Amino acid sequence: MTTYESYVTQYGQVKKIDAFAYLSYLHDHPQEPRKHGKVVLVTADTPLKASRGEGKTTTTIALIDALRARGVDAAAVLRQPSMGITAAGSKGGASGGGKASLTHPELIDWGLCGEMAAIAAAQNLLVAFAEKAVDDGRLDTIAVPRVSETPSRSLRQIAVDRGKGDVPERTVLTPTCELMQIVVLSRSMEEIAQRVSEMVAGSFEGKPVVFGDFIDLWRITNILGDAVKPALTETKQGSPVYVHCGPFANVSIGIPSLVSVELACALHDVVVVEAGYGTDAGAQKWLDIAAREFGAQWPAAAVVVTRATTWRDDPKLSWRYPFHINRLERLGLAAFPLVNLWEGEDDQVGQLRQQAADLGFRTPIIGNLFRDGGDALAEQLDAFIEALEQHDDASVRGDESLDSHRGMDTVDDVKWIIRSAYGVPAERVLLREGFEQSLGNARELCASLGKDLDDMVVVAVKSPATMTDDDSAAEQDRSVTLKKVEVHAGAGLVQVNLTSSLTTPMPKIV
Repeated sequence: MTTYESYVTQYGQVKKIDAFAYLSYLHDHPQEPRKHGKVVLVTADTPLKASRGEGKTTTTIALIDALRARGVDAAAVLRQPSMGITAAGSKGGASGGGKASLTHPELIDWGLCGEMAAIAAAQNLLVAFAEKAVDDGRLDTIAVPRVSETPSRSLRQIAVDRGKGDVPERTVLTPTCELMQIVVLSRSMEEIAQRVSEMVAGSFEGKPVVFGDFIDLWRITNILGDAVKPALTETKQGSPVYVHCGPFANVSIGIPSLVSVELACALHDVVVVEAGYGTDAGAQKWLDIAAREFGAQWPAAAVVVTRATTWRDDPKLSWRYPFHINRLERLGLAAFPLVNLWEGEDDQVGQLRQQAADLGFRTPIIGNLFRDGGDALAEQLDAFIEALEQHDDASVRGDESLDSHRGMDTVDDVKWIIRSAYGVPAERVLLREGFEQSLGNARELCASLGKDLDDMVVVAVKSPATMTDDDSAAEQDRSVTLKKVEVHAGAGLVQVNLTSSLTTPMPKIV
């Protein structure tokens, strides 16, 4: 007899779930019992410093512990951290903290079951195939970058066959690579294989060549193996947490794999999904990429995390948090402010509630989640639970349509994102020198592949700490600069670099 347990394997201190196979089984056997859980999106204010987290993971863990204490069958889905850019956990990993943490945080923060390494190895194998194709005279340039889990400036530009072919290559971080995006967005191994075959390996005599043109070996290797299976762990309080994939939200799609969320929704009534960085990053990408373009579930509610200090530290940036709350409400989402307190801030609760009321927010959820975990939240969730119960998935989605943007002019789509997610109108979108050439090259590349750039899904690549070129500027002076375009044909994405700020500032380690 086939049961859910048939798809679960013990893997050290966690479990691995063959989500592809299990969801396929449910699809083929509609009579089998399953749940249709509602998604809650945990997002945050845009951080004052990219290296300081607002506490989304801690909030996610505390929230499911609190919901389960209230009798709600809740689970969470988290991304894996990158050991490199998070500076070995100094920024915060993917395991929460204090009372709101996982049972084996060291596993999550130091590679889990090797998924990130397997994805890196798989893309590096593709690079090896491309290098062999150069030797065989089938490629004269290599387009797919190597992958490393730790950053190194020396690897940003390298060359193979130095002194002979001098073929330039580059290296990117695992969470930013195209294969990571493919795994996040795919719902079967067959889809992964098809998408990999459409990745651009390089070019020959000026024409792009995809991997499917010269190899079929990659899909019998099974190099991804267990890496495509979500891991199941739990909080210190015993609440289930699924962990899968780790794309950055500022320079990639910033969300867990779609299959891990769909798996959790089949098993639980409420699924809390953490999206990376601020509402302008991971939440924007869940709504506009995962839900709008790839069929993920539209959230039933959102929790927007901030710190008491972030809320008021810099008057010139005080517009950002209300902007995020109000934008989500306009989209038809019940957006609940959550203030994650530091030690010594308990006496500010009354002031924070009044400030939220003055801004027209829903009653905020406030607590020291590191110290108190779910206990800080359980008695504050009446309105939140009521919003989940009242949510109707067929309801109108506020003032923004959920229609796909595929086919929309790419620049118009980018301007739509900038207006919707950052509050900057189209007339203040600037083009840096070289952008139009980059755009033209991207259109030419897609055309030579038999694709249309305008059918690609836009990924905004920007600083995690800013929404515009200068968030401190007055509203009427804020602008967003478009810098360059990069096509990920296999993933079906077009990355557009925005804003004049750095995209990946490193956190301070010492």
